[in-house]
Amino acid sequence: MTPIELYRKGFQALVDALGYPDAIRFIRQFDKGNGDYTQERHQWLDQLTMDEILTDIKQRQKIADPKNQEQ
Repeated sequence: MTPIELYRKGFQALVDALGYPDAIRFIRQFDKGNGDYTQERHQWLDQLTMDEILTDIKQRQKIADPKNQEQ
């Protein structure tokens, strides 16, 4: 059996046992990801003031709930 066949059969066994969403959640537990989130977060957050962050939150809330746009 090739590695691809093994992966496909193994993933299908997970889907059969857990269902597709939980099979994905199971597989994702073993994904280390990439990059350094803490370092990257500082690159974009350290430049923002609290006022800028609050303004952005308010704008996003208006977009998410159009009836708040009058406020």
